[in-house]
Amino acid sequence: MINMIKRRAILITFSVATKKFKSNYERNKFFRQLYGWKQTIRKEEKIYTYRRQGILDEVPHIKVDQSMFIITKKHLERIREFLDGWEDKVRWKMFDVILNEEYENLLRGCDD
Repeated sequence: MINMIKRRAILITFSVATKKFKSNYERNKFFRQLYGWKQTIRKEEKIYTYRRQGILDEVPHIKVDQSMFIITKKHLERIREFLDGWEDKVRWKMFDVILNEEYENLLRGCDD
């Protein structure tokens, strides 16, 4: 039998109600705050590129799909607060999941 360490984690899935956003700018603001973004500034003849942090840059996670990621229970409250701040425009759900050893190590490595 394979030794499988199992750890409980949380799968977060969300969908945006695009029509409820006042503009594309507001919708993009949600995604930028969540995922971060790359900003390019041209000043005279030079180009400066910056990586702007999003909440998922600070919260260890495994991206499962475009609008789905796994976090440890330790970080749930932070994600919940962020998503609840968008409650009229973003629907989200969470599910308990059990990770196999490979994904357990991935999350643990991010959490150090």
